[in-house]
Amino acid sequence: MTQQRARGRRARLAVAAVASLALLVASCSSSASDGTSSTTSKDTSKTTTTAAPSASKRAVKWMDGFKAPGTPAQYDKVGILKVGAADAPNVLVLEPGTSASAAYFVPLAQDIVKAQPTWQVWAVERRQNLLEDQSKLNAYKAGDITSTELYDYYLGYLKDDSVTDHFKSIPDKTVEFAKQWGLNVAIEDLHVVIDQAAKAGGKVVLGGHSLGGSVVTAYATWDFDGKPGADQLDGLVYIDGGSRPTGATKAEATKALAGLNADTASPWLSFGGITAPYAGLFNSTGSLTALHDPDTKSLGQASGLLPTNIVPPIPATNIGQYGYALNVGTSPPSLAAAQGHLGTGLTKDGGWNGDGAISPIKRFATMFSGDGIKDADGTEWYFPQRLTTDTSVVANGNANPGQDVLDVHATMGADLPKDLRIYAFGASLGGKGVTTTAQLLARQSGIADDHLTLVDRSNTYAHNDPAGAAPSNDFLDGLLPFLKQVGGGS
Repeated sequence: MTQQRARGRRARLAVAAVASLALLVASCSSSASDGTSSTTSKDTSKTTTTAAPSASKRAVKWMDGFKAPGTPAQYDKVGILKVGAADAPNVLVLEPGTSASAAYFVPLAQDIVKAQPTWQVWAVERRQNLLEDQSKLNAYKAGDITSTELYDYYLGYLKDDSVTDHFKSIPDKTVEFAKQWGLNVAIEDLHVVIDQAAKAGGKVVLGGHSLGGSVVTAYATWDFDGKPGADQLDGLVYIDGGSRPTGATKAEATKALAGLNADTASPWLSFGGITAPYAGLFNSTGSLTALHDPDTKSLGQASGLLPTNIVPPIPATNIGQYGYALNVGTSPPSLAAAQGHLGTGLTKDGGWNGDGAISPIKRFATMFSGDGIKDADGTEWYFPQRLTTDTSVVANGNANPGQDVLDVHATMGADLPKDLRIYAFGASLGGKGVTTTAQLLARQSGIADDHLTLVDRSNTYAHNDPAGAAPSNDFLDGLLPFLKQVGGGS
């Protein structure tokens, strides 16, 4: 091996080690199991599995979005993933949280429209997902490639120089324009979605999970030529997220913006200190293999790359490693934003015991994998740092010096329509602050308490349980009557 090649391999190994620290999933498998077909790779020591195909039932619909300064036209788009009858008059628009995307909401959306057929659910797919290379994920969903081929394309090449057909990450310098993808861009893109939803002819409710809750407040209180965004809405829904009552200071906002605009800074959020896109890649590939190839031994566990605090004490299967990494009982605090109550834990043979789960593990994996959806998964590989920075100054829609620095216009927090209804559900990450800030937002505008539905499950629900819980779901139990109230009984 030449010195140059050795240096390249060491660099890839370093990237792989960093990426593994963000592990949100298990990984892929390297042996055959029941229900899958066996093939042999060029390396005959590997017996790989090909998943049964999942039907592509849905697809994101892309529309022209906000023309962001400096952004190439092909990225000035906003997507919608629709669930429900096309002629349903009422629309619930859902905004994902940090590093999540539209497919995350699909299982929940299916439950909603089944119980409330006069409602559609539109999950927002943000423009940055157009940067993702979904090619091999599509092929795996279709049953055209093996689990090992999936793993090698997206991650295995980081360790194995013999893998020449592989994913190529996007150099930061080629997407400097994404440093401008903050709230101005997100709100204007969302405005396009809300305008389309209004054309259905019924009620429109805007909801968001985690950071998506901050976007909900920003949109509702945004100054659109002297009118708040909430004038277009009939209700707001907060899913373990929302805006803080006070914003970052002018000095904090100035420092954050200067840091982002530095020549060496990436446009993307480092999730848990991990550079994009590796957290998303682990999540996408691992959740898919947990669904399609659950019972074979985890290649990731055997790789030696995983941090010890998410490595099971016994050899685990794909689904066992996935559950161990994300279940509240065994997942480390650093992954709180990715956790759910997924069951009892590992079985003696390294599989997964889902007894007692709030969120069934296969539903959970479906949320993050986008199984059955072409060109989309439930994660966001590239999440703009500017969007996180901008949400720090929303301050429940109250003008503040930090907003002036970041060009944020969420200033009409005291001008919301008095007939607006608000549903806030707090889980473990947002805690009691979710319901408290929603109540404060309502009181600023004189919205009566009987227009609020406030539920605190911070002691029982993990951050992703509101979307993952089934068949019993406390969040859904509050949402359905809320939507019925908003829809006037329809």
